[in-house]
Amino acid sequence: MRIRLAQSKQDKENDQTQTGSFPVVKRKSKKPRIESGVRARLATSFLIALLCALLGFGYAIQLNNPASSYETMSEEELTRLITETSTQVQNLEQRKGELTSQLNSLKAAANKQQEAERITKENEQTSGILSGRLPAEGEGVIISISEDPKSRIDASTMFQLVEELRNAGVEVMALNSVRVVTSTYISDTKNGLQCDGQELSTPYTLKAIGDPQNLQNAVNIAGGVGSRLKVKFGANVRVTSSDQVRITEIHESRQYKYAKTVE
Repeated sequence: MRIRLAQSKQDKENDQTQTGSFPVVKRKSKKPRIESGVRARLATSFLIALLCALLGFGYAIQLNNPASSYETMSEEELTRLITETSTQVQNLEQRKGELTSQLNSLKAAANKQQEAERITKENEQTSGILSGRLPAEGEGVIISISEDPKSRIDASTMFQLVEELRNAGVEVMALNSVRVVTSTYISDTKNGLQCDGQELSTPYTLKAIGDPQNLQNAVNIAGGVGSRLKVKFGANVRVTSSDQVRITEIHESRQYKYAKTVE
């Protein structure tokens, strides 16, 4: 009997003893769900930012790809581009022919000094017209732009009109009372537009000497700057061809501070 009681007591003690064979595993406390939600939102925001960056990079490449730009142009825009390029090539070929003719005449002249003076005077007159120092006349167009008081024309659009005429082969231009040359700029002011430091009053008048048909097409072509002036700014644009456009406005010679003639 005593043996049984002792064995029973020993069994109870063994039941209460941690032997190490089956270690007690503490239950891990659950992390708050708020932390996991914040991580999910951060990950989502990062993915969205990455996608936006990739899309922006792709769009930049698309803009810088000339082939893609040509593919998106309309038939009218492509026709205008071809016409403007052809005009520029013709002008360069014409100038090349003039210079070649002058060189040949100088070589063939008996009195080379006299011939050189004649060529110099001829080039001086040409450069004087191009630089704006001399008045000019010839066939071309006169563009009149009446501005809508409720929608003021900005400088970028007016400058785009000047550039379109240049691409169309214009030789001489004057905007209101300002002779347009290579260094001409147009800026916005609180009162309207300013060209080479002079305030421009409305209606704007742009006189241009060159091929009347090409100049007129540059303004009136569908989707061109003329359409933008009408649709976006509500302006009234009138282009008149003339056989005798007189541009008496001159541009004072600029004093260059840094540029010097190569001797």
